[in-house]
Amino acid sequence: MRHQVDLLATVTVLGVLEQAYFALQVIRARRQYRISPPRTTGHPEFERIFRAQVNCSEYFPIFISLLWVAGIFFHQAVAAVCGLLYLYTRLRYFQGYAAAAQGRLGPLYASARVLWLLLGLAVAGLLAHFLLPCGSPWMAVLVRPLQHLGAW
Repeated sequence: MRHQVDLLATVTVLGVLEQAYFALQVIRARRQYRISPPRTTGHPEFERIFRAQVNCSEYFPIFISLLWVAGIFFHQAVAAVCGLLYLYTRLRYFQGYAAAAQGRLGPLYASARVLWLLLGLAVAGLLAHFLLPCGSPWMAVLVRPLQHLGAW
């Protein structure tokens, strides 16, 4: 069983570590700019770091859900690669937003595209699971090209 989800579990742990990194950056900025909780306003750099962390946290449950559904019902390795790409784009988003508000836009759009891709993979996997029995000739037609690519 573990080998069927090891890549998903690894990407999940990396995602949690990334979220912890973002939270630590907020703590550092609070100390640097002397902004005590519960305040969320102050120096513009603190506000950008704070917003970047909150924005990344808001999307994390969506990402984790899609990662696991796509990985279990479509293909683990494909979902894991998409997951790594998503984590990279969110790191770039955080860094870009921390530097300047406009710096967030390119990585934001890239991370949204990866989420849409994961959603598409998850839906395709679920549809295949529910609508195409394993012995179905349609399933064989759909899966054969993926098997040649090593993706199924």
